[in-house]
Amino acid sequence: MVLFLQEKDVQQILTMEMTLQALEEAFREQGLGKATNRPRSRIRVPHGILHLMSAGIPSMRAMGYKAYTSFREGTRFHFLLYDTESGRLEAIMEADWLGKMRTGAASGLATKYMAREDAHTLGLFGTGWQASTQVQAICAVRNITQIKVYSRNPERRQRFVQEIRPLVSAEVLPVEKPEEAVKGMDIIATITNARTPVFQGEWLEEGTHINAAGSNALIRQEIDETTVQRSSRIIVDSIEQSQIESGDLMIPIEKGKIYWESVHELKDVVTGAVPGRTSPQEITLFKSNGIALEDVATAARVYAVAKAEGIGQELPL
Repeated sequence: MVLFLQEKDVQQILTMEMTLQALEEAFREQGLGKATNRPRSRIRVPHGILHLMSAGIPSMRAMGYKAYTSFREGTRFHFLLYDTESGRLEAIMEADWLGKMRTGAASGLATKYMAREDAHTLGLFGTGWQASTQVQAICAVRNITQIKVYSRNPERRQRFVQEIRPLVSAEVLPVEKPEEAVKGMDIIATITNARTPVFQGEWLEEGTHINAAGSNALIRQEIDETTVQRSSRIIVDSIEQSQIESGDLMIPIEKGKIYWESVHELKDVVTGAVPGRTSPQEITLFKSNGIALEDVATAARVYAVAKAEGIGQELPL
């Protein structure tokens, strides 16, 4: 029997605390050489794209892959979870919510290791479907007292502020200019569909930490080259995947403004092999592409709870 979990089941089970714990364990295992991640591959057809991502974490007895399509009608995500000891298919999950939570948690995990301990203000760029978990994850690892929110659409900006206020203890303010979400902010998170940079790197103050999580395409730059150059510490979830799909890094690297030798992976920060920050004055950057390791770890936790609590539908497969 294979367990089938719908979106409502995953939402019922998955918390941000659970997701953060799952990702921290997964990246630590990867840093110890005990987990495997493969970069995203894409199959393009005339009317859309099929995306495939896979990873394995033996300590969680979990491996699997996420498949999703991008078509005019929208994007839908599904995850298949396998047992690493038996090879048995354990679960099939609808994975929209799972992906949203793990994307936020990746930024939260990076913030835990890279932002200043006394960081308490957050500037957010983007108010779409993924934005709320960025805020929740960052607030889970730092005592955030003020959040400034910017997006190009004033109505969406105001609506997001109203939606996020009940979920956090911080003061949440909409701002009309992008520089207002940068100047004076200890942490900045970008989660947009922008093709060009959403703020100017010259606005950054010493000690700022940036989570750039919106772009995973070579033709897109959510942050500018000044931001990348000013960052003393550049961390990614996967160098291999960044070399395929991170315009934020590939474009300045191709121009000779930074080099791959200065880029490190989150797994090495989590294990302590690479420091996330060496001084309060450093500007630090986490470039998130979104990797399968995060999906596998999160799905494994969801599956364990679902089995224990009798959630989901058993299929005769």
